[in-house]
Amino acid sequence: MRKRSLSLKPILKPLLIIVLLVLFFISLLTSCHGSRGLEEFNVPDDFDVNKNYEITFWAKNDTNKNQTAIYEKAVRDFREYYPNIDVKIRFYTDYGKIYNDVITNIATNTTPNVCITYPDHIATYMTGQNVVVPLDDLISSETFGLGGSQVKFDGPNRDEMVNKFMEECNLGGTQYAIPYMRSTEICYVNRNMVEELGYKLPEKALTWDFIFEVSEAAMKKDGDGNFVINGQKVLIPFIYKSTDNMMIQMVKQKGSGYSTESGEILIFNDTTKDLLMELSKHGKTGAFSTFKISSYPGNFLNAGQCIFAVDSSAGATWMGAHAPMQDIHESKIVQFDLAVYPVPQFDVDNMSMISQGPSICVFNKKDPGEVVASWLFTQFLLTNDVQIAYAKTEGYVPVTEKAQDSSEYQDYLSKEGTDNKEHYDVKIKATRILIDNTDKTFVTPVFNGSTSLRDASGQMIENVTKSVRRGETVDDAYMDKMFNDVRTLYRLDQLGEGNSGLGSDKDLGPLPGTAKALIMGIGIAWVLILIYWLYDKSKQKSKY
Repeated sequence: MRKRSLSLKPILKPLLIIVLLVLFFISLLTSCHGSRGLEEFNVPDDFDVNKNYEITFWAKNDTNKNQTAIYEKAVRDFREYYPNIDVKIRFYTDYGKIYNDVITNIATNTTPNVCITYPDHIATYMTGQNVVVPLDDLISSETFGLGGSQVKFDGPNRDEMVNKFMEECNLGGTQYAIPYMRSTEICYVNRNMVEELGYKLPEKALTWDFIFEVSEAAMKKDGDGNFVINGQKVLIPFIYKSTDNMMIQMVKQKGSGYSTESGEILIFNDTTKDLLMELSKHGKTGAFSTFKISSYPGNFLNAGQCIFAVDSSAGATWMGAHAPMQDIHESKIVQFDLAVYPVPQFDVDNMSMISQGPSICVFNKKDPGEVVASWLFTQFLLTNDVQIAYAKTEGYVPVTEKAQDSSEYQDYLSKEGTDNKEHYDVKIKATRILIDNTDKTFVTPVFNGSTSLRDASGQMIENVTKSVRRGETVDDAYMDKMFNDVRTLYRLDQLGEGNSGLGSDKDLGPLPGTAKALIMGIGIAWVLILIYWLYDKSKQKSKY
């Protein structure tokens, strides 16, 4: 009786099919690590106005209905000039969500055509080949460029753009975006409380030392546990909304290291440590806190529970007893005189403040005509009608000299304080601070990983403030450990010199988990194929 041998064939075939299917789906997942499906964009000689295009525009409106209406009107007005271009808007309330959705859609070449974004985000988008369109040739095109002969609307020419803002969108020597709106950080101050504490606000700018001194003086309580200055149980004299901007500006003002243009991380130094030590002292007494820890500074300011509230100039409409936007019940609002200052300084004679605000990038597509259609709409967002209308909604500044110098915009500024809506005095004062100090603004270097560095900068302030509130000891050992922890958390230990982040493959960093899984899967598949081949060979020999 012949022994019955165990056959592997029934097992190997289905197993091999399963492995190959898994590899197929993994390859779909890993394709996001740099899109390779698009050719480099070249400006075409002509644009077919008889061909219909549908383009998508991803925008952030901050739940402001006025901003939504401006975008929608811009789409309608643009259609009058180019009836063959239909623009579909998708609104977001958070820049981070736009960023995440773009990253997700790069894998399937389904990015939007036009996107409100930040240069830090664009540096990451560019890890995919030919994903973001370089705009230099489009900007300078005699036909489709800024002020081009075939542009049907009255947009700005290149000389009418604010150079400082244009430079902020230049990555590695190439213009990958154009500015849309600009803002800076503002310190909103309860003048009454400062003066009741015996201090006088300076003419030019506030210093960090002044703010901390006044804030500590305000911590005195009466016998019932109420703060003497406001008669309430709650007082946080100094609240900063964006701690990443706080750290970035403090480091810049100190002339200390943050990062290089090539992506070398410099922020973990003794100056940063000293700044954090100082902040921890005021966090421990309760004189200083942050938005993430305590909530929105404008709410505390308007309720008489904060003296110095630092937020964007774009947030000016939420600041003050008469602010048109309020997040607290009117019964909690306290009447006070609100002063508006630039962000605090270490040296008021050598001021430095961050420039921020959304920019616009254009994504590459297979059809060059679709890219031109996207570019034309992008230019339309720079027209006076759009720029001025949007700037009026909050404390933003138009990015074109054409708009800033227009009679309409100058009339708007001149009506400061005539009402508490469009001409709300705090909003226009905040706007003027940026206009008057544009030459003193700066931006941080942009590279693949600069977003993580920005997040890490704010996280260190959050960490020390939380730690002292919990009674932890913040000393040199604490700082050294925190530096290492933050480096690891934000993968900053994987960045370094030469990481330009501008699309070169060598800068993509460690392979993601899905890519590693793909490599392992390929190895397993080859082993199974080899086993099956050997088995098949041995079976053929057994026949002879």
